Amino acid sequence: MSDYQICSRCVMDTSDPDIVFDSEGICNHCTDYLELRKNHKPYTKEESKPKLEAIAKEIKNTGKNRKYDCIVGISGGVDSCYTAYLCKQMGLRVLLMHMDNGWDSEIAVKNIKTIAQKLDYDYMSYVMDWEEFREIQLGFIKSSIVDIEMPTDIGIPASIFKIATKHNIKYIISGGNLSAEGILPLQWGYHVLKDIKLYKHIVKNYSSKKLSKIPTIGLLGDFYFKFVKRIKRVYILNYYPFDKDKAKAFLIKELGWIDYGGKHHESKITAFWQSYVMPTKYNMDYRRATFSSQICSNQISRDKALELLKPLPYDVSKIQLDKEFIAKKYGVSTSEFDGYLSLPPKTYKDFPNNKKLILFIYDLYRKLFS
Repeated sequence: MSDYQICSRCVMDTSDPDIVFDSEGICNHCTDYLELRKNHKPYTKEESKPKLEAIAKEIKNTGKNRKYDCIVGISGGVDSCYTAYLCKQMGLRVLLMHMDNGWDSEIAVKNIKTIAQKLDYDYMSYVMDWEEFREIQLGFIKSSIVDIEMPTDIGIPASIFKIATKHNIKYIISGGNLSAEGILPLQWGYHVLKDIKLYKHIVKNYSSKKLSKIPTIGLLGDFYFKFVKRIKRVYILNYYPFDKDKAKAFLIKELGWIDYGGKHHESKITAFWQSYVMPTKYNMDYRRATFSSQICSNQISRDKALELLKPLPYDVSKIQLDKEFIAKKYGVSTSEFDGYLSLPPKTYKDFPNNKKLILFIYDLYRKLFS
């Protein structure tokens, strides 16, 4: 492609149709990321450690006379497991919670149980109604939108807020962080906005059953839990010198954690979708976003990222077996599943959505509370 271009600072390229380059060939993604980082200065013992100690003190004071100080959502992946470990170091009384949507790998389940046991935390699994969740997610696949993670990304905070309210917990500690997740084009990951308007449209038009059991949350629900129930989210990895590779090595050595092979590969459907479907159907290589975040946070070099991008993101020999497994779990034939995958690719732009309203409110929130 003659008009192909790749950022001269990170590895984002014109596979994102919304990308913009300046006169030096630097893209808007890493420029925006570095601007965002200004509000989250790099870790220093002099500044960051006291902030983290102050956060821990506030959480403990709020949790006084309650069974738990906070709730930590855990997936079995590096970020959430390391977050759970840091909470232990901070002396917090944690309720570990995992939302089970039916797609956990065996390794992820083992990691969750190992971390709970090693750190001596109470642990609960919020199990989604599989029949309903399957129908919702299959509806997203039938719609051909890239964001099949939206049912999960809406279900996770909805279920965590529900459990936090039940146990009168006022702090949710998240494993989200800027160091490895700061860059993600909106067309690649619109699900992060949790647009309930788009969600309901796809469920209504592409699912065949009446749905009511899977928890959901939109802007109003988020506002209610934050400002009425006064439940706060804290991203402690942003106050810590978090390096994913070093964290992974620590978890393996000290806590018996098992490597599952890739970012978000603790989920079988996520692993298949991000490593195979996104690059082959949508021309979106998720690794570019991850590596670009790591380049901007000085975890890897751009040259190293370019080397890591050379191999295919999936194992050709396993794809057919993966398709057969996933199709069977969805209750459709492999040929039917292949038919859905061959539909013309779509993004959030092809459906009714609340993007403008959501971004306006997020921007207003940042200005008021940053």
